[in-house]
Amino acid sequence: MAKITYIEHGGKEHVVDVPNGLTVMEGARDNGIPGIEADCGGACACSTCHVYVAEEWVDKLPPRQDMEEDMLDFAYEPDANRSRLTCQLKVSDALDGLVVQMPEKQI
Repeated sequence: MAKITYIEHGGKEHVVDVPNGLTVMEGARDNGIPGIEADCGGACACSTCHVYVAEEWVDKLPPRQDMEEDMLDFAYEPDANRSRLTCQLKVSDALDGLVVQMPEKQI
C-alpha cells in the first residue's frame, strides 16, 4: 500500500492509502477525489486523468510508453517533464509518498 497525496488545482490536498496493484487513477476514483475524471476508465484512450507529478518523483516513475505520450498531446497544458496519466501509474510500495497535482481542468 502506498500513501499518495493528490492536490487539487486550488491547492486542497487529499492524502490516501492506495492498495498495491491499483493505479493512481483508481485510487483517486475510489476515494472520491475531484479533478481526475478518467472518462475512458483507465484504457489510456483519453487524457482526463492527467496530473503533474512532483518534481522529485519524475525520475522515480517508470518511463512513459508511446500510448501515454500520444494521449498527453490532448491534455490541458501538458508539461514535457512532469505530466503523466494516472491510469498508467501502477501502485506499489515504491510509490509510497507520491505527490500529484491536478491541472486546472481536464479535456
